[in-house]
Formats: sequence, structure tokens, C-alpha cells
Amino acid sequence: MLKAILFDLDGTLIDSEHFYFDCWNEILTEWGPPLTFDDWLNNYAGTTIHTNAKKLIEKYGITEPLDELVARREKLTVERFRTKDVNLMPYALESLQFFAEKGLPMVIATSSLRQDVEAIFNRNGLAHFFQFMITRNEVTHSKPHPGSYNLCVERLGISKDECIVFEDTVTGLTAAKAAGLVCHIIQSNTAEHPKLQVADKIFLDLNEAMDFLIATKQV
Repeated sequence: MLKAILFDLDGTLIDSEHFYFDCWNEILTEWGPPLTFDDWLNNYAGTTIHTNAKKLIEKYGITEPLDELVARREKLTVERFRTKDVNLMPYALESLQFFAEKGLPMVIATSSLRQDVEAIFNRNGLAHFFQFMITRNEVTHSKPHPGSYNLCVERLGISKDECIVFEDTVTGLTAAKAAGLVCHIIQSNTAEHPKLQVADKIFLDLNEAMDFLIATKQV
């Protein structure tokens, strides 16, 4: 039986890709034509803000220093999170309610900044589901480094075989497996599945994952 559930946030519980895509395009209007969403999904989604900033500087010939561009994007993100709702992923709320009813502790492990996560939860009211959050602010290295997941397990005071991780990207999967954890991928885009084969299981949505855990008597 499981003793805890560790959730990634972006793309696993919240549909943040369109949000981040829009934020970058708001900045990129100064430098050239906007990114297409296909370009975003294929080349930028699921990676860190610093990595994306470096790619965009090269692509657009941006003269603004990297740190300043990152800081501007981070400031814009917080402003938009405070004024705009971010949609939940399919069955996200149902899965949180299900695990809560089972009495399973849940935590967030995300590469997002704490101020961003708090702004999201202040609007959608989901913070009460989680015992704590490990954000980019609490670790020296973000995913794919395993630090965030190692810290989660340490704070929960459980062994690594007593919890599972839900992720949606190669970056998050790499972090979870490097931490020695069971990692289930939630990814509706089947074209991404070949990249994610080291996952313990791949599901199209969280409802499939819940059905699997029930069927295998893990909850």
C-alpha cells in the first residue's frame, strides 16, 4: 500500500503550457513574429525557463542579457498568475479528492518558483490538498536533477518504495528515476510516449492512473 503521492505541477495537474507560451509571446513581440504552439511543444515545453531563454535569445537575436530576460519573464508570469485562471488537467481535481479520501499525503515537486505556485493556488484553492511544496526555491538544482524528489521523501519520512511520482515530461521522469522512485507518466500526446519508455507506467490521463492503482490494490 502506498503512503504518499508526489505530484509534478505543470502539465500534470495544471494545463500551464498555453499560459507559459502566451507569456513568452507577449515578450517576443519586441523581437519578431510569435512562436507557434507546435514550435513551443516541440522545442520548449517541459524545460526550465533559463533553457528556454537561451534558446529564444539565439532564435530571435535578442540583445537583452539572459538574467534580465529571465527576470522579466518571471515578473510577467507572477502578474498573469494573479489575474488569470489556469485550467486543470483532465481528472486532476478528481484524483486529488480520491487520494485525500484515502488519507494519502500528497506533495508537490515542481521546477516553478514558489511565488508562481502560490499565486496559482490562491486562485484555484487547491493548496489544502498538499502537505507541502518543494519548488525551485528550495533546491540548488532543478529537474532533471533528483534533488526535489529526494527532499520530498526526506520530509515525508517514508522510504522510497512507499510512494509514487506522477510526471508528464522527460525532464521530470529523469528526476524521479534518478531519485530511485516509481514514476508514472500522465501524457495524452502519444507521440511523446516513445521518449518516456523508462517510466514504470504511461497513462493517457489521471483517471487511467487511478483505475490502475485501484486494480493493483495499491490504494
